[in-house]
Amino acid sequence: MKSLKKTAAAILVSSMIAGTAQAEISNDEIRIGYLADMSGTYRDLSGPGGLEALNMAIEDFGGTVDGKKIVTFNADDLNKPDVGANTVRQWIDERNVDMVTGMVASSVVLAAAKVIEQGDKLALISGAAASSITNEFCSPNHIHWTYDTFALANGTANAVLKDGGKSWFILTADYAFGHAMENDIKKVVEAEGGSVVGTVRHPFPSSDFSSYILQAQGSGADVVALANAGADTVNSLKTASEFGVTQSGQRLAGMVVFLNDIHAMGLDVTQGLMLTTGWYWDMNEEARAWAKRYEERVGSMPTMVQAGIYSAATHYLNAVKATGSDDTETVRAQMAKTPVNDMFAKNGTIREDGRMVHDMYLVQVKTPAESKGEWDLYKVVSTIPGDEAFRPIAESQCQKMAPKG
Repeated sequence: MKSLKKTAAAILVSSMIAGTAQAEISNDEIRIGYLADMSGTYRDLSGPGGLEALNMAIEDFGGTVDGKKIVTFNADDLNKPDVGANTVRQWIDERNVDMVTGMVASSVVLAAAKVIEQGDKLALISGAAASSITNEFCSPNHIHWTYDTFALANGTANAVLKDGGKSWFILTADYAFGHAMENDIKKVVEAEGGSVVGTVRHPFPSSDFSSYILQAQGSGADVVALANAGADTVNSLKTASEFGVTQSGQRLAGMVVFLNDIHAMGLDVTQGLMLTTGWYWDMNEEARAWAKRYEERVGSMPTMVQAGIYSAATHYLNAVKATGSDDTETVRAQMAKTPVNDMFAKNGTIREDGRMVHDMYLVQVKTPAESKGEWDLYKVVSTIPGDEAFRPIAESQCQKMAPKG
């Protein structure tokens, strides 16, 4: 931790020297890139809906910051790291993009984040889950906004363990996000006296989960944990339902489950499922009001990722306005020293490792009888305070911490 403090102090001194010299808007425009899966496995949790959330944030600023136009670019990364990295490189080199947001598949994010750091731009990551993004792969040039695998494993796994689920089998998407989730689940389960009796990794993406679910059933584990997301989770749960996993006495723990997943599968399949989320449209009046605006534009309620995109973009634009600058170091410092108070989070804080810390929520999927409408899908079981939900800074492996705001 001493080396981290020295690094943070050095960056702080350099930022103070740079100071007011960089208080300006480059190119007389604020340029934002939206990078996400627009057509594949993760389309519905972020995708075009996330772009619409970004547009809402920009429109709420009137399309400008102090007379400087806000310009956006968007691209489908196809869930391919090389496509994401090349797109971002082109945006930085040819269009001088200041900030990139969206960013879903963790493998894409890790590749693109390197390019963003090299170009000294800023990334606001709302869709990706791997907790390594602000741990061993941290950078002063990106902020992880909505959720991560540590928080999801901490919330859901702890709840299931306390309810008697001691032995676990983990079904994992075979790439960076899935690996991070698998590791975080193992740590929580073993720390609480449980055991992981087996794991199996599936290609990303996959459509046939029959052999994997059969392995999970054959393990005899109390709990089958799904360390995947999007269409992979939907297909896993549907297969588990067809094979009668819960009817045979095993529990299902969807570790990365989104509102659109539950909606797609229906309450008959998902009722009673416990999961952790960073936001829910019906959690308070402010969330409901924003979600209604979103639904009128998109035709569906927003996921936590789409809400996080709006929140992150709004916080960024407020920082640009406050500083009169789109310089990465200047804006990030302003964002870090300003609490996040909006429809997404209350008293959220941005740590020096880039983790935006906010409350998370343990929820349970309603039964068909409990639901009062198409999107009335969750009941909030408990609030997990942010400082308990996310990895403690004292345990961080981050070697490139930004200065505290």
